[in-house]
Amino acid sequence: MKKLAYWFITLSRRSKASILIGADVLFSVIALWAAFSLRLGELYVPVGDNWLLFCISPILVAPVFLKFGLYRAIIRYIGGRALWAVFQAVTIYALVFTVVVFLVGPSVGLVPRTVPIINWLLLLLFVGGSRFIARWWLSDVYAKLGGQVSQDCRARAVIIYGAGHAGVQLASALGCGQEFKPVAFIDDDKRLQKQKVNGLRIYPLSSLSYLIERHSVTEVLLAIPSASRARRSDIIRLLEPYPVHVRTIPGMTDLAQGKVKFDELQEVDIADLLGRDTVAPDKALFDTNIAGKVVMVTGAGGSIGSELCRQIIYLKPEKLILFELNEFVLYSIDKELNHALVQSKEKLSFDIIPLLGSVTDEVRLQKVCAAFKVQTIYHAAAYKHVPLVEQNPCEAIKNNVLGTLSLAQVAIATNVETFVLISTDKAVRPTNTMGATKRFAELVLQGLSLEKNHNTRFTMVRFGNVLGSSGSVIPLFREQIARGGPVTVTDSRIIRYFMTIPEAAQLVIQAGAMGLGGDVFVLDMGEPIRIVDLARRMIKLSGLEVLDENNPVGDIEISYTGLRPGEKLYEELLIGGNVSDTAHCRILRAEEDVIPWDNLKYSIDILKGMIEKDDFDGIRTVLKKIVSGFEPQCEVRDLIFKAEDSIH
Repeated sequence: MKKLAYWFITLSRRSKASILIGADVLFSVIALWAAFSLRLGELYVPVGDNWLLFCISPILVAPVFLKFGLYRAIIRYIGGRALWAVFQAVTIYALVFTVVVFLVGPSVGLVPRTVPIINWLLLLLFVGGSRFIARWWLSDVYAKLGGQVSQDCRARAVIIYGAGHAGVQLASALGCGQEFKPVAFIDDDKRLQKQKVNGLRIYPLSSLSYLIERHSVTEVLLAIPSASRARRSDIIRLLEPYPVHVRTIPGMTDLAQGKVKFDELQEVDIADLLGRDTVAPDKALFDTNIAGKVVMVTGAGGSIGSELCRQIIYLKPEKLILFELNEFVLYSIDKELNHALVQSKEKLSFDIIPLLGSVTDEVRLQKVCAAFKVQTIYHAAAYKHVPLVEQNPCEAIKNNVLGTLSLAQVAIATNVETFVLISTDKAVRPTNTMGATKRFAELVLQGLSLEKNHNTRFTMVRFGNVLGSSGSVIPLFREQIARGGPVTVTDSRIIRYFMTIPEAAQLVIQAGAMGLGGDVFVLDMGEPIRIVDLARRMIKLSGLEVLDENNPVGDIEISYTGLRPGEKLYEELLIGGNVSDTAHCRILRAEEDVIPWDNLKYSIDILKGMIEKDDFDGIRTVLKKIVSGFEPQCEVRDLIFKAEDSIH
């Protein structure tokens, strides 16, 4: 039988269609003969002109079935839609045949009225059943054709969590492939439990251990794309104790936008582990600084900058200027955004202008803002990697502090309406140079806001870690787990706040619209997460066990490397206790101490001179004087040693 299947698969499409047509013609004759036999209660033998009916049947079958595309379907992928096409084709054939029978009936003898009905039912059974039998027969050997899959290769048994529409679609999609074999559904709905869908039984979660053992299951696939993040988080927590790799199908938004296909399985989104649902944006706040305006995003190719751009294009600015130092990431985001415009349902049309440049180049900034009459600036360009900044303090100050100052002064000179700085929780009582420079940048904007000789509104938005950003711990953990460990954590006590990049960008846009001038907004980051707990959960959800003294036969070890230079055990979002609510439940307004601009300008001038002389001690002294609560964790001599090493 396998040789016959191989022979059939290797035939041309025309040859396969010819065989199917021949089979359907034969089925039509057999069905008609069987209909007469069942109706008369004996084996029917056509006599006289009754043979004419057995000639009419195949003449009608072939064109009707061709019209309905029954010979264009790939049999090994045949599914519900193909069965519906078979039903339609057989029904139309049966109606036409009935009309013909009763038109020519008087000339060939009396035909019982129930024969056409029985003929329809039998042909439906023969045609539909033969195709599903062929699908089962061919799919078993197809993947082995041409050595694509070795003889000992077997599909992995998987369980699908969610027996709704998405779960059923996923089971059908996987059934057409060779990598996965769905063996059961799990669903919390008691009304569905003990029932079957597509031959797969639906079980409660309590049966998971039994199913894992019985079918040697190694993976559970989540098919709940419309569930809230909180609900998905609860389900993931319930699955954690089991020795299975948990993966998921894409969310409804990604499916609707065509970013991914339905059967593309993904690792569990870390945002699902946080269980944090986003709050619907306020459209009025969303539109205020963007709709119909010329918007510039600095650091447009970075994690936050690029996401700001992705959201800005759907708010219909007059122009969007992408200002970026890195050529490749600028090319990438420009290409992505222009593609999004072409694919948008609203047929968006405006200029996206990619510009190479540094925020430390004041002349370049002046030309850009004046030429395009920029109205809103989102300043996301910054050096943010804590250890690297610690080793390169001069460059960090040039970019994070002096670059912000240059851009702010250009904004004032060119009458930019709104300037929004993307800040960080590391600016609060910083222990590293990066945090100190970001707080200094905040002070620069606060100081300029006190000046009454301009109309630019300066706003700062402060938040913690974002999931998936460059340098984020999440992709690092995935990479370490994929190569077998160890997973590196700096300290077992370290905690961090996390937020998704899209949510952070969405809140930044809304916070910027609420600013009156000199405002510092703080985003509600939710509950802090212990990094070691996050590492453990990611290991477990990969179907592996943590290797430690309590489990010496585990798979992945967690290794503690010690805090990096300037790294804190925990981060804060507020310097003082003065905080007030805003119109948005996840945006708070902080009241921070401000340094008068004249005093700040004097310190900046001193800082510039120290940078030129690479006076690390002097730089550190100025930062400690200006930035309240700055308590550096590493010695200046270490910075000098590393800087000199890099220069020589």
